[in-house]
Amino acid sequence: MTTLPDILVNTAGSWTLVADRSSVTFRNKTAWGLATVTGRFSEFSGDGVVGETVTGRLVIRAASLHTGITKRDNHLRSADFFDVDTYPDIVVEVTGFESADAGRALLRATLTVRGTSQPIELPVSVQVLDDGTVRVSGGCTVNRSEFEVSGNMLGMVGPKTDISADLVFTRA
Repeated sequence: MTTLPDILVNTAGSWTLVADRSSVTFRNKTAWGLATVTGRFSEFSGDGVVGETVTGRLVIRAASLHTGITKRDNHLRSADFFDVDTYPDIVVEVTGFESADAGRALLRATLTVRGTSQPIELPVSVQVLDDGTVRVSGGCTVNRSEFEVSGNMLGMVGPKTDISADLVFTRA
């Protein structure tokens, strides 16, 4: 079994995100918890460096969100939620990691949404694929109000959002 320290030794260097093999998604309870809105972002880029520590950056174009309902998507892009005209990017800045068990790690990162930055921890799995690329998969739950994403018609939208990513990187 390949351990995370083995993966890190074998993947030292600079890496670039392969966007067309990656995904960034979100889920949020709505309708007073009776339904769940799911969505994805279609435009993002990123890179990272693996060495004695792990650093990286994922930049997500907030306007690229899609839930399947145009009217809702436009509202989510408005100043009530993401305010994409003022804050076009959502940024995850990875500053380090802690090894967990085989192929698992806890990334330390800063999430910036609407100009507000908060530290987050991202439990992830790390896998070297047959073609030499590396897949990093994981996610976290955030409280929207901590990032001033507070649009909430009559209490319909739940306060917590689950964010997930399945990211594939190739050597730079």
